[in-house]
Order: sequence, then structure tokens, then C-alpha cells
Amino acid sequence: MPQKRHRVHFKIYDKCFTASEAVDWLHELLQCNQNFGPEVTRAQTIQLLKKFAKNHVIEDVKGRWGKEDFEDNNSLYRFPPTSPLKPYPNRPPQKVEPLPFPRWSDEDAVTSHSHIPVKPLVMNSELWYKRHSIAIGEVPTCRLISRRELTAANIEEIWKSKTLSCLQKIMGLDSLNDVMDTKQAKGKHIMHNVYNVNKQGIVVMDDRSKELPHWLLSAMKCLANWPNCSEMKQPMYTGFERDVFKTIADYYSYLQEPLLTFQLFDVFVNILGLQQKELIAIEALQLCCLLLPPENRRKLQLLMRMMARISLNRDMPPLHDSTGNRALMVQTFSRCILRSKEEVDLGELLSTKLVTFMMDNCQNILNVPVSLKNSVEDYIAHQRRVQIKYPGADMDSTLHPTFEKPQPAKLQYEYEKLGKPQDPARVVLEDIINNKQMSTKEKKKKLKQFQRSHPQVYKERLPTPESEAAIFPERPTLKSQLSFLALKRPFQSFQRTRSFRM
Repeated sequence: MPQKRHRVHFKIYDKCFTASEAVDWLHELLQCNQNFGPEVTRAQTIQLLKKFAKNHVIEDVKGRWGKEDFEDNNSLYRFPPTSPLKPYPNRPPQKVEPLPFPRWSDEDAVTSHSHIPVKPLVMNSELWYKRHSIAIGEVPTCRLISRRELTAANIEEIWKSKTLSCLQKIMGLDSLNDVMDTKQAKGKHIMHNVYNVNKQGIVVMDDRSKELPHWLLSAMKCLANWPNCSEMKQPMYTGFERDVFKTIADYYSYLQEPLLTFQLFDVFVNILGLQQKELIAIEALQLCCLLLPPENRRKLQLLMRMMARISLNRDMPPLHDSTGNRALMVQTFSRCILRSKEEVDLGELLSTKLVTFMMDNCQNILNVPVSLKNSVEDYIAHQRRVQIKYPGADMDSTLHPTFEKPQPAKLQYEYEKLGKPQDPARVVLEDIINNKQMSTKEKKKKLKQFQRSHPQVYKERLPTPESEAAIFPERPTLKSQLSFLALKRPFQSFQRTRSFRM
């Protein structure tokens, strides 16, 4: 804001500006700003300057307080010399007196309490171990091993591996390579789709060149919020909504590749077999949509939201003479959402069926699966923790690799199983089960707590009461507990005798 000298009533004020000058300058600035635009009015600018004056971003040159009423006139204002924000309180510096360095030559000057005679305690390793074993119990020696730092590429690979393994498990396939090229899946895309979202869960693009045109977003928003189209400045003539819909349909019809991509066509088609189990199909589609490039996922989210709202909106006029709005949405956009690279009638039929299911459940399908996100974040946090090594645990081979020896099939399987990412919840459950130092009562208590927190993991590991009973050692029977009562002579009745005092 330009500032200059002004004179009012024979008095000169330096570095100030009139209210009208502030309105002119700020109004022009807001109109040129891409976040506001030319729609900003002068009255709105005055309202903003009133808030500035009320919060003492600008102030009256005469220093008047309590009557911060800004008007578009020649009153003089200036910027305050100090910030309108409250400053942080400054802590008084703590003066720490340095410890006096002892003078070895002047022994008499040292105070008497420094020469308290103390009998030196000679403690060998055996005495130390005996004293500490009494205090904290028999603890085996251990050492800490720091984990290597996870790079961005490591984290992306973890996200990719976890997502694909969950998808393979849900679909019940031996391998995903039969329906997709897993090498083409990118962990970077998955992480962007999980974390770079707005409050509505829609993906936010970093590269503006991949964003939808502004006019298309306005048109989609108009039909999604019909008849409340407050942003549209054009007059509402008869058939206006049909022209807007045709504009949107034309844009999506010219896409070179469908939003679900040619590469993932077989995966999405295979999910059609899970539609009888609706929740499982929704969970599988959630994971598949995370594999999409971020720009495709954003376009799909916006398009699906518009289709779902139009199909459920009773106030929306018919957009076609012979087809209902719901059927029109599927018929118009199914090919731009999912289609095969080879044009076949069967592929079109499958895409129509899948798009109908996705439109009816778009709110759940296009959300980030919370269970996957928590599982991956817990695993990454577990990998970053310091590792404890006990005697007998062979973990040096992972830190100092040597030449590989031929391993038996069983050992090779165990090595591969350990090399894969493990669920932290399963690791905790195995620790509880295999802990022989824990009492039976405490172990049952911890298992019940774990069952309440992770019922699915608990059921997979301990599916039957027999498997639960096998964890605990057999208790001695009542017969064995009472065996000490089998004496050679039966108990004789107690006979009271009289005692006489002399």
C-alpha cells in the first residue's frame, strides 16, 4: 500500500493514506488476484477494510481507539508501528553459575563437606548380577540394534505391497498376475490418492495442467446442485440443463483412455463376480481405485458424484425425451469410465453393469479404506523402532550378509515368510501366545483384550475353543489335588481333655 504525506487542518501526517485510497488500491488488488477475480465489489472491499481496522491492522492517525468504523472517505489511516498480534512473553534468561574449577594446589581451601570419607565399594560382575537379579528378576542380556532409515522408495514399495496383497486376498486369487501387470502399479500413486485429498475426500492435484477446465467444473457443479445454481450467471432458458449436460458428455466422450484405464480392465471385470457379496465387492473396488493415477481418480470422483446426484434428484427435469435420467447417466458415461482395448459387445455390457454398481455405492467406493491406511502406518512405525536382540536370536545375518548357503525347503519358506511385511497385530498375538513367563491368568486377560481390539486376527489364529485351550498347560485334576488326603490311617476324632492348674 503506497504511503505519503497528508495535511489536515494545518497539521501534517507522514506515512499515511486516506480511506478512499485504501479502497481503490485493495479493490484493484483483489480483482487481479486469481483467488477472488473481477466479481469482487467495492462494498466487499470496504467490509474487508473494516475488519482490518477493527483488528488494528490499520489504525486512525490520531490514535483513536474503540470507534473503528471505516468508511469510504478522506479520513487518514496508517499502519501501526507494532504488530497487532500479541507478542509472546519473553522468559528472563536463567543465569547459571559455572561450577568452580578445583585448585589442586590449595587443598585447605576446599570446604569440609567435600571430604566426607566414603568406603569404596568394590563390586565384581557376580555381585552386580546378584544384586540386580534380586531387584528386577532374571533378565537375559540384550542389546539394541537400530533399524536402517526407510527411504521414500521403501515406503512407496510398502504401500504397493500391502495394497496388492489385500486385493489378492479379497478377490480370492492365487496371483494377481493373471488379471493385471503388478509391475505397472505405483506406490507413489497410492500414497497421493490416500494423503492428498480435501475435506470431501476428493484428490487434489499438484500439477494444475492435469486439472479439469474451470468451465467444466462449473457445469458439473451446476447439474449436481440443481436447481440451486447460484454460481451460474447465465439466464435459465428452456432446455438449459440439457445443453449443460451435452457439454459435459462431449468432453468425457473424447477421452483417449477410460478413467479406470485399459490396464485394470480385467481386475474390475473380475470384481463383478463379487457383487452378490456387496461389502466384499465395495472393499475390492476401494483398493482398485487406489491404483489409479491421481488425475484419473479425481475425474472419476467428480463424475460419479454428479451422476449419483442427478439420478437421485427428483427436481431435475428429464435430460432426454425417451430415457430416464438414471439410465441416461450409465448409458452416456459407461464407455468413458470402463471399456476394453478391443471393442467387443461383451465388454460394453460388463462396463454398464459395473458402472451402475459404482454409481449406487460411489460414496463408499471412492473413500480411502481406513483399515489399509492404519495397517500400513502401523507397519512403517514398527519398522522404524529400535530392535532388541537377545542371546540365541540369529539376527546378525540380516545386518551382515554373508554368502548364501543352499537352504532346505522348510527353511527357505520361513525365510520368505519373514521377509514379507508382517501385520503388527499378528506379531503381538504370537508374542502373547508364546510367552511362557506370563501367568495363565495374565495371559487370558491379555488375550481377551486383544480379541476385543482385533477380532478378525484373533479368529483367524484361534478359530475354535480347542485351539484356545491348547495355549494353556493342563491343570492338575481334582483327583490329583486331593491325593495327599489318601492317608494310611483314617482321621481319629479329636477328644477334648481337661487341664488342671496347680
